[in-house]
Amino acid sequence: MLLHFERLGSWKWVLVGITALTTAFLLLPILFIAALSFGSSQWLIFPPPSWTLRWYREFFADPRWIEAAWTSFKIAALVTVFSVGIGLCASFALVRGRFKGREALKALFLTPMILPVVVLAVALYAFFLRLGLNGTVTGFVIAHLVVALPFSILAITNALEGFDKSIEDAAVLCGASPLEAKFRVTLPAIGHGLFSAAIFSFLTSWDEVVLAIFMASPTLQTLPVRIWTTLRQDLTPVIASASTLLVLFTILLMMLVALVRKGFKS
Repeated sequence: MLLHFERLGSWKWVLVGITALTTAFLLLPILFIAALSFGSSQWLIFPPPSWTLRWYREFFADPRWIEAAWTSFKIAALVTVFSVGIGLCASFALVRGRFKGREALKALFLTPMILPVVVLAVALYAFFLRLGLNGTVTGFVIAHLVVALPFSILAITNALEGFDKSIEDAAVLCGASPLEAKFRVTLPAIGHGLFSAAIFSFLTSWDEVVLAIFMASPTLQTLPVRIWTTLRQDLTPVIASASTLLVLFTILLMMLVALVRKGFKS
C-alpha cells in the first residue's frame, strides 16, 4: 500500500523542507542574476543601489549582442530541423527494424549524453580544424547536432514505441500506400514526440557554451560565447541582462512544451 502524504506525520515537513531547499538552490542563482540586470551600478553589485533598465537598452543598442543572439537562433533552428529529421529516421530504424546490433546502435546514438562535453569539444575541434570548419555555421550546426540528436532519438523512439502499429497497417489495408500511411497516420499520432524532440534540440543548441567556445571565431559567436568572452574582459551588468534574456527565452519554451503536452493529453 502506498503511503499517503498526510499519513507521513512529521516526515512530511522534512520532505517539504528538502523540496523548498532544492527549489531555492535552483532558483536563487537565476533570481540573483535577474536582480543584477536591473541594478543601476556599472558593476555587478548586490543588492543593487537602485533599479534601472539601462543595461537592457545597452544590450539592444549594441549590434554585437544582437548579432550573437541572431547567430544562436539561426544555428539552433538549423540544428532543430536536422535533429528531428535524422532522429525520426533513426527512430523508425531502431523501433521497426529487425537487425543484429540494434541495441548497440541505440547505445552509440546516446553516447554524447554521457560523454563529457569538453572531451567531445576537443575531438571535434581537432577534426574540424583539418576540414576548415572551425568558425563556420556548418561547423557549429554539426557540433551542436551531435549533442542534440540523442534527445530527438529518445523522444521520438518513446513516442513510436507507444504507437499501435496496427492503426498504420489498417490505413494500408484501406488503400493508402505505406509512405502515405506514415505521413497521414503515424506522424500525427507521434506529434508530441516530434514536438518534444524539436524543443529539446533547439534548447540544447541555444544554451550550449562548451562546444560553441571551441567552434567560435572572432567574427562568429553565439550568445553564450559572447557572454563568456565579455565576462572575461569586463564585468558589465549587460552580461546579467543577456543572461536573464537567455534564461527567460528558455523558460518560455519550456512553458510552451508543458502547454502543448497538456493539449496532446487532453
